[in-house]
Amino acid sequence: MLFHAHSGLRYLVLLAGLALVLYALWAMATRRPWDRTMRILSATFTASVDLNVLLGAVMLFTRPFYSQLIGHIATMVLAAGLAHVVPMVMRRRPAAERTHLPYAAATVIVLGMFVAGMKAIDRQALPFLGF
Repeated sequence: MLFHAHSGLRYLVLLAGLALVLYALWAMATRRPWDRTMRILSATFTASVDLNVLLGAVMLFTRPFYSQLIGHIATMVLAAGLAHVVPMVMRRRPAAERTHLPYAAATVIVLGMFVAGMKAIDRQALPFLGF
């Protein structure tokens, strides 16, 4: 059951990341200032990443370990760390200096790292799309 929760949660991570990137791009295109919606989307994305990493860490103790997991673990832990960097930096900036571009860029990188981490264990990020 834990495996299915960890594996299925990737869709929430991908959906939250996609929502964050699309909102950031839309906000940049319409020149909207940084707002509460961006903070909520960012927190949702980061929380979903954290929960997935936590479930993965628990799985390390409940399932057999194999060498491909090293690349998966390293990629996912780095992705989780990066998911925290932009919100942490932006929180320290005055509201007038907060922009959407760092959120969009970091989220795209984190999503790319998630896909790479899944490929490290021969899994597809979106199997129904063949990707």
